[in-house]
Amino acid sequence: MKSLLDELKGNQLFRKLRHSVGKAIGDFGLIEDGDRIAVAVSGGKDSNTLLLLLEELRRRAPISFEITAITVDSGYPGFRADIIEEFVVSQGIRCHIEKTGHYELISEKRRPGSSYCSICARFKRGALYDIARRLGCNKLALGHHRDDFIETLLLNQFFVGSLKAMSACMLADDNQTTVIRPLVYVAEDDIITFSKAAALPVVCCCCPVCGTADFQRKRMKDLLGELEREIPHIKSSLIKAISNVHPRHLLDLRLQTASLLPEIDAGPASGAGHQG
Repeated sequence: MKSLLDELKGNQLFRKLRHSVGKAIGDFGLIEDGDRIAVAVSGGKDSNTLLLLLEELRRRAPISFEITAITVDSGYPGFRADIIEEFVVSQGIRCHIEKTGHYELISEKRRPGSSYCSICARFKRGALYDIARRLGCNKLALGHHRDDFIETLLLNQFFVGSLKAMSACMLADDNQTTVIRPLVYVAEDDIITFSKAAALPVVCCCCPVCGTADFQRKRMKDLLGELEREIPHIKSSLIKAISNVHPRHLLDLRLQTASLLPEIDAGPASGAGHQG
């Protein structure tokens, strides 16, 4: 029986996504020979797509690395971990499902009217680090795409007062696991189109308020959509801006020493806005 990856060999959009992920891996040194990578799979379109792309690149790569899909079952009633496991195993990929009591803890500790999502995310991230360590994985791959980077940049500027987004590669809070985000150059619209065309199984986390709590992120998404109609290249420009920083023209006093150095105009960072 042919796997989904075998069926996708001639798919033009899949090839485009694979090229973008391959470029991100090259630009940021995300994967090295001998890596053991835990891929966080929630059952959503982003993580499912990431898993397929990494497995396809693993088969083609001139270096040797391993991937294992890891899923945190937070205990929300109705969460279909079995669908995720069936999908992962059908692609010939190792799968680890971790059952936790996060839902009960959140229900006990959550203040009335507060969001499930922020607490759930903290619990889940800690669990992912722990699982990766226990499985002997030195890297954890997350499914944040180009639009997540841009929306986070705007959220921090508009509501927090800081100039930051995400990193494509960084040491996690546990100081042991390296977090990588190979979808940094991949547009969410392309993931949506691919996910539907490939009929990827999408599993809801079954949180009772998921999708309603992150109102500010939706505002950023709507704003970007509105601006994109007037400025078609705005998302490419914003993702490029994150990797084309000029410290001399910022107000952070911690950067004053750097700002005294002569500025070298090297032009736009190589590949920073590349999408295909």
